[in-house]
Amino acid sequence: MTLTHDRRSALLGACPLFRGLDADGLAAVSAAAIEVEFPAGRVIARQGEVGTGFFLIADGTAQVIRDGTVLAILGPGEFFGELSVLDGGPRVAQVVATSPSRCLALASWDFERVLREEPGVALAVLRVVAGRLRETSADHRS
Repeated sequence: MTLTHDRRSALLGACPLFRGLDADGLAAVSAAAIEVEFPAGRVIARQGEVGTGFFLIADGTAQVIRDGTVLAILGPGEFFGELSVLDGGPRVAQVVATSPSRCLALASWDFERVLREEPGVALAVLRVVAGRLRETSADHRS
C-alpha cells in the first residue's frame, strides 16, 4: 500500500534531518523521495560499499551492524545513509531489515539536487550532521 501524501509529509517533517523545514523545502524532499519495500533479512545498506541512497523508515524495523556488532535497532521515523550520500564515501555500517519494511528513499543524485535547490534543506541537514559529530566527539572525550 502506497503512503498517502499526508503520511509522507508527516514522516519527513518529523525526521530530525528535516525538522524545521518550511513547506517548500518539505515539498521538495517529498517530491524527490520514492517508496521502497524490503523483506525481513534483506540488506538495505552494506558496510564498506559506497552508498547511493538515504533512507527514512516508514514501517518496519532494521538493525545497524558494524563489524558484526549490532549498534542499533531502527524503527519508523528513523533514518540512515545520510553520511555516505553527503560525502560519497563508503557506508560505515550495514543495515538489515529485521521485519518487512517500507522506506522513503532519496537517491544520492536527487538528495544533492534538493540540497542545491533548497538552501533551507541544506542548512537543516548540516545542523543535524554537525550535531551528530559533536555528540561523537564528546563521547570519545569521556
